Amino acid sequence: MHDFSLNILGNEWFIIAFVAIVLFLGSKRLPELSKKIGQAVGEYNKTKNMVQNEFQTATTGYNINVQGPVQTERQKLEMIAKSLDVDFLNKSDDELRNIIASKMGRASHDPENTT
Repeated sequence: MHDFSLNILGNEWFIIAFVAIVLFLGSKRLPELSKKIGQAVGEYNKTKNMVQNEFQTATTGYNINVQGPVQTERQKLEMIAKSLDVDFLNKSDDELRNIIASKMGRASHDPENTT
């Protein structure tokens, strides 16, 4: 039985793709295409760095260390309370939310407190 599949490895596909692009676009459009691809990659990297810097700036000052997935709302509150050095023992979820909000400089989101 004959096997008609191509036994082409990874690097050879790049050569085949490059030759196909040159044949499809021609050699005159290739520099223009590579310039556009370079601009797109540059914009991507610029945006990625900007987002990373914003994330770093936003998380500076908070010592939040997540070891694994948080299973419940209470675990999330306790983790945030620990990072803000808040004693969470013997406190209800609503009390923790209010303390965390005040520590982080935000108004309380208590729906019953509408003053």
